[in-house]
Amino acid sequence: MQSTVYFIDLRAKYKDNFVGKLGKLLETAGLADVIKKRDLVAVKLHFGELGNTAFIRPVFLRKIVECIKRIGAVPFLTDSSTLYVGTRCDAPQHITTAIQNGFAYPVVDAPIIIADGLRGKSETAVAINQKRFKEAYICTEIFQANSLVSVAHFKAHELSGFGGTIKNVGMGCASRKGKMAQHSDVAPKIKTKKCVGCGDCIPRCAQKAISMVQEKARIKSKKCIGCGECILVCPNQAIQIQWNASVPVFLEKMVEYTLGVLKNKKDRVLFVNFITDVSPACDCPPFNDAPIVRDIGVVASTDPVAIDQASVDLVNQERALPGSCLKKNRGPGKDKFKGVYPDVDWHHQFEYAEEIGLGSRDYILDQF
Repeated sequence: MQSTVYFIDLRAKYKDNFVGKLGKLLETAGLADVIKKRDLVAVKLHFGELGNTAFIRPVFLRKIVECIKRIGAVPFLTDSSTLYVGTRCDAPQHITTAIQNGFAYPVVDAPIIIADGLRGKSETAVAINQKRFKEAYICTEIFQANSLVSVAHFKAHELSGFGGTIKNVGMGCASRKGKMAQHSDVAPKIKTKKCVGCGDCIPRCAQKAISMVQEKARIKSKKCIGCGECILVCPNQAIQIQWNASVPVFLEKMVEYTLGVLKNKKDRVLFVNFITDVSPACDCPPFNDAPIVRDIGVVASTDPVAIDQASVDLVNQERALPGSCLKKNRGPGKDKFKGVYPDVDWHHQFEYAEEIGLGSRDYILDQF
């Protein structure tokens, strides 16, 4: 069955500016059908790591907030804590970063609520009974929201080939434990050369899986539950994730988590992808490289698979921009994502997503 993906380009006129077009896109895509009056609406986005400037402009989020409020619902902007040590690894730093990147209340007209709590441990286990996971650990504030609007910056990604709706929902709505489960099959590892034996990690481990051996921290993998707390508290970044899952397994895990996020929100979700500043990597590093193609526009749909497939197709139809890191597959119709990450078979996430009933790759692009 074909799904409809609605598309607006970036053209504008004196009486029809882009922000106005964005409002029409949300209306046409069915925002009022997925949100009810008095709903608490999670607007899931990526606020951008401090130093990265490829994230979606706050003024566009203000328009989305305005459209939600017009329906009579109550929106809040949200994201979850990161596994790695950065400027978004706990709620206070995350909110501070969001404000410094322009998402302050006077700008966006909505509060910021970090969806997995103060330290990334506020989670709800959702039964999904799939191949990789029997249950998924979803951020509690997103799970408890009545409706969800996913607002994703579409770009290339070093692990999934591209990052769009599926990654914004499946990875971005997972608690720290859920992120760890997707990224790694084993406990974190200690970089002994960096460990100074300070012991800060020991009292923070709820499972008592860390001990000191010859003045170096050691993790007992059988006791570790993969919460990632020790990664954050180490002052020397001596504790790191073991990125040992193969790409197909990683993609399947991410898709299953997307299913888990959406399980209690049937017909209550709208997905939006901004295909602008299409950077060659995610928005998590404290920098962003030059975009690989021109700014294309914005798409919206109620089908998470169709919207990402359409976004991939729109990018691949483009000619690569001069001066970007893309050295091959630069012409129209060439696979730009394989050009950046030749070893990542990004198609697999679509195949698996269809297999488990997440959505359809078959779509109609409705441009207006």
